[in-house]
Amino acid sequence: MIPVVDTHLHLIYPDRFSYPWISAAHPLSGHWTIESYLREARPLGIEASLHMEVDVAEGDIEDETRYVLHLDGVAGAIAACRPEHADFPAQLERLAAMPGVRGLRRILHEAPDALSQTALFAENLRRLPGYHLNFDLCVRHDQLPIGEALVRRCPDVTFILDHCGAQDIDIDNPGPWRDNIRSLSKLPNLNAKVSGIMAYAGPTWTVEKLRPFVEHIVDCFGWDRVVWGSDHPVVTLGGTLTDWVGATREIVSGASEDEQAKLLNGNARRIYRL
Repeated sequence: MIPVVDTHLHLIYPDRFSYPWISAAHPLSGHWTIESYLREARPLGIEASLHMEVDVAEGDIEDETRYVLHLDGVAGAIAACRPEHADFPAQLERLAAMPGVRGLRRILHEAPDALSQTALFAENLRRLPGYHLNFDLCVRHDQLPIGEALVRRCPDVTFILDHCGAQDIDIDNPGPWRDNIRSLSKLPNLNAKVSGIMAYAGPTWTVEKLRPFVEHIVDCFGWDRVVWGSDHPVVTLGGTLTDWVGATREIVSGASEDEQAKLLNGNARRIYRL
């Protein structure tokens, strides 16, 4: 069994941090701990995991990052940030000083399109290479063109496109997604993350519904520019972590062992410097 590096693990600790987007009725309300994740993940071949910020309240960003980096089973973290703010350079200094921070992310799929298109936003992201940090790009499928514009403005920044670039897509009617992904893949500083699509497919998902998204991402970006993420626990909106690992392994089973290893662990170790 080829080992897996999970580049997109969310942990939720409502007793420690505030999550404005998680109401009491939200399907992800409650505790999602490292212990419960590892009980399912380890038997699946997941040997290392990167924590992905969970859009905590702005005042909790640094505390969340600091806390998860001390959890057994977390190999590193992608921290939240606010590049739209003038004081971002100071925030960047503090986050970069935490051993184990491997990249940053600013949630864009619920933000106005204009947020990521300002000169200040791009100027601040262009600071990341000086700290050896990546930027995870999380945009809705209909925001792919503005994501492309941002990546073009920051040619020295290493980007990772989250969730196949299919955030909130109708999996049966993807619209211009295929063409937009093809265009994005021409940018050499952009990588793609195979994650998220099970949640969008919902409980009626099948491997054959997921396959075109994974295969198109790999076809466009190639085996050297793709990584894998569980998106746990968001994945549970469509299935289980076990389901997603199994579906991924089935979809890529026709590739060579070397190609599968690049997707499942090798590229993640290189891109996130694990």
